[in-house]
Amino acid sequence: MTATLTPSPVAPSPTAPTALRRRTRVLALPEARWATAATALFLLALPLQLTGASAWTWGALYAMAYVTGGWEPGWEGLKALKERTLDVDLLMIVAALGAAAIGQVMDGALLIVIFATSGALEALATARTADSVRGLLDLAPATATRLDADERELTVPVAELTVGDTILVRPGERVGADGRVLDGASEVDQATITGEPLPAPKEPGDEVFAGTLNGTGALRVRVERDASDSVIARIVRMVEEASETKAPTQLFIEKVEQRYSLGMVAATLAVFAVPLAFGTDLTDALLRAMTFMIVASPCAVVLATMPPLLSAIANAGRHGVLVKSAVVMERLGQVDAVALDKTGTLTEGTPKVTDVRPLPGAGAEQAVGSAPVLALGEDELLALAAAAEHPSEHPLARAVVEAARERGLTLSVAEDFDSTPGVGVTATVDGRVVAVGAPGRLLDGVGESDGSATRLLVKEVEASGRTAVLVVADNVPLGVLGLADRLRPGAAATVAALTQLTGTAPVLLTGDNPRAAARLAAEVGIEDVRAGLLPQQKLDAVRELEAAGRRVMVVGDGVNDAPALAAAHTGVAMGRAGSDLALETADAVIVRDELTSVPAVIALSRRAGRLVMQNLVIAGVFIAGLVAWDLIGTLPLPLGVAGHEGSTVLVGLNGLRLLREAAWRDAVSG
Repeated sequence: MTATLTPSPVAPSPTAPTALRRRTRVLALPEARWATAATALFLLALPLQLTGASAWTWGALYAMAYVTGGWEPGWEGLKALKERTLDVDLLMIVAALGAAAIGQVMDGALLIVIFATSGALEALATARTADSVRGLLDLAPATATRLDADERELTVPVAELTVGDTILVRPGERVGADGRVLDGASEVDQATITGEPLPAPKEPGDEVFAGTLNGTGALRVRVERDASDSVIARIVRMVEEASETKAPTQLFIEKVEQRYSLGMVAATLAVFAVPLAFGTDLTDALLRAMTFMIVASPCAVVLATMPPLLSAIANAGRHGVLVKSAVVMERLGQVDAVALDKTGTLTEGTPKVTDVRPLPGAGAEQAVGSAPVLALGEDELLALAAAAEHPSEHPLARAVVEAARERGLTLSVAEDFDSTPGVGVTATVDGRVVAVGAPGRLLDGVGESDGSATRLLVKEVEASGRTAVLVVADNVPLGVLGLADRLRPGAAATVAALTQLTGTAPVLLTGDNPRAAARLAAEVGIEDVRAGLLPQQKLDAVRELEAAGRRVMVVGDGVNDAPALAAAHTGVAMGRAGSDLALETADAVIVRDELTSVPAVIALSRRAGRLVMQNLVIAGVFIAGLVAWDLIGTLPLPLGVAGHEGSTVLVGLNGLRLLREAAWRDAVSG
């Protein structure tokens, strides 16, 4: 355990990673600059048009909005057309130009702005994910202290370390390479790799990972992997590979829009050419074809899809769930299997005192030197332990002190404080030498009669999945404290709701030890528990589920969850404690860390999907009716535009129903 009695300024370690965060500026992206320009021009033109200004003023601004927002998707569409693919963006540009051609200039400009903004957001999301993946490498130090054969210390770049080298890791430094401890004892925070909530004790023979943070002890480590093959470097590669190999995502409508659009273009040409071939006047044939293109255009179909999804995104955002795109909102409703991380996801990620167990033998007065040990209750035992732990900064020590404060206990002043990594702390409290720490180490100096009862109590506490901490005064065991990572509120209800929504209980994927994982799983109702997993093994578990035909949602928070988040059908990150990489890799973020939001957003997505289908039916009925009118009779162009725009407004308003507060309440209760 680490101690900080009087903190003093510490010079930056040469092995410490820089705090600089790599982050792409929004306006550094050309897509964002063009979208911003198009939006600004549109916002300048709109009030001028509405206030009756000259058409030459607002018309010119709209024209510039068309150019700035539409040239890039138009160019990409033309390149796709060259490859014999009809790109949806090109069709939207054509539809916008068609709207302008019949006098609907503002509608076309709005369509251009929406598409330009959507492209900019997608480019920004891609850039930020790449930033976070590159920034992950900053966890590993740039240099390490290598020991040569004469024990001389040499500061070298970690890239120059080779297998078999010996490095020195001082207190507070990050480990420079994957390897095994040769000498020394300490506790290493390796949550970035394994997700364990507590620093792991390290002794000779134990494995350590590059980028993990050393505690108060010094370690000599033999390098066992090159820097390019370290666990942290492999996590980076896994995230990049998973992101690249993940199937391209499409909205449902995009899957049918290509064929629909090709059919619409062919039909428009036929509507123009066939009557013309039979002697119809050119103007009449062109007007009929133009009307057909307007009423049959996919605009209404596209807008039938977007309003429900965007409304669901906005509603979820108001309730602390950030869904990054309409594609993600649609995919959330398709989930039929869920994999949950443990630490920081189902639990709060910080240890809490759950058990205060005085030893029965400590209830009777016994002489210990000149200081009597009076009968101890729970409060007295906790106050004594907290007083000794108070100067320490170890997570377990902070948990003990916090538990004493919650009970309103008064803590005595600790003197002669000392901390030993892997063992615990000792201090003089009210004239007694108090030791608090690992039972296995502290029991070495305890007599057999006292030790047997203590060992039974320790086993009882550990059997329930707790971390046992022994409290000893003047070599006499007084009691045992049990600590555990506390469940988040609503964890069990969330698991039950996810089981009901998907038809299958979630899977628990954790790097924590099997005993702690099994205890937590039993509390929340999970049967499939996979513990002690490294990031690659979590990724393999997700791929195994998807190979069986499941659409897997992964919910996690740490760097070690990022590869699984990237590979999953849908990845969801916990926002408050989530690592940068997890937040950028995930498709959605639970900003307030409310677990019950996970099943709620799935239910909301499914309701949005039902509204999309309703809207497609409405749009289809309008399109079929207007097309039939145009082909069989004579549909006036203004009436065709009104019918087309009317269907668009109707499906838009239907989709906006998901903005209501009742929609979220229904999703939560459902």
